[in-house]
Amino acid sequence: MASSPQLDRVIGIMRGIRSRPPADIQEARAVLDEAFGSFPASPDVTMFDIDCGGVPCQWITAPDVPQDRLIVYFHGGAYATCSSATHQDLISRLSRASGAAALGVDYRLAPEHVFPAAVEDSIAAYNWALGHGFEPGNIVLAGDSAGAGLVISVLLACRDAGTPLPAAGVCLSPWTDLECAGRSMDDNDHLDDFIKRGGLLARAKAYLGDADARHPWASALYADLHGLPPLLVQVGSAETLLDDSTRLTDLAQQAGVDVTLKIWDDMVHVWQVFASILPEGQRSIDEVAMFVRRRLG
Repeated sequence: MASSPQLDRVIGIMRGIRSRPPADIQEARAVLDEAFGSFPASPDVTMFDIDCGGVPCQWITAPDVPQDRLIVYFHGGAYATCSSATHQDLISRLSRASGAAALGVDYRLAPEHVFPAAVEDSIAAYNWALGHGFEPGNIVLAGDSAGAGLVISVLLACRDAGTPLPAAGVCLSPWTDLECAGRSMDDNDHLDDFIKRGGLLARAKAYLGDADARHPWASALYADLHGLPPLLVQVGSAETLLDDSTRLTDLAQQAGVDVTLKIWDDMVHVWQVFASILPEGQRSIDEVAMFVRRRLG
């Protein structure tokens, strides 16, 4: 299927973001807040701040969805930028399509808070859900880019701690190798107008501090994935991070995990965030929703 003409607009937005090199992390955050702030959630969506075990979160839930089913969502942004607010439209669309409430987690960001702060906050948010009436089988963890990496990190931490695991995990354009060693980093460099190896390595260094890039909570490609619940991985064929998804899928399959990989032709990094203007974004969300509905019964 040919890509929609709206993809050119999305690529233009990404090029516009990259054309404004930030002076510091605060400016980088402001640029992305402005770019993604132009895609607000629908007015009928319920949104409010909530404290989840000491972690600031946002309840972002479409109307008339069951309140006993929950998507815990970890936003992307290379562990240093973005928030639940920048991802409100994406999260609310997932809530609407999946028929589940949604919780956006505002974990601590680097470089102010280095690894494993983001993982610890994400675990705390999941534990909060378990302690507030949500059965593990009625919870799905989801995230994009760095947030998709956090999905795997939380699953690993909970498995090892004996915490009940959620029904499934959803990884959108996941960043799973903080060494940025995938071949697609080079092969797709001319196609990806947003994610480049140099920028990612700088963000990885700021996030890791003194930690090893191969720590399994930092880079899922160096983890033992046995015992994890079913996973859905979506990635665009034009992404420099494509191999982070294909290698994650291979590793999960070798560990006996029920994993589904969907590579979307010509799509860019986390194209789902542009669902209000990009048809493929909504179709991708609908695909996620089918997966979530099956896993939540």
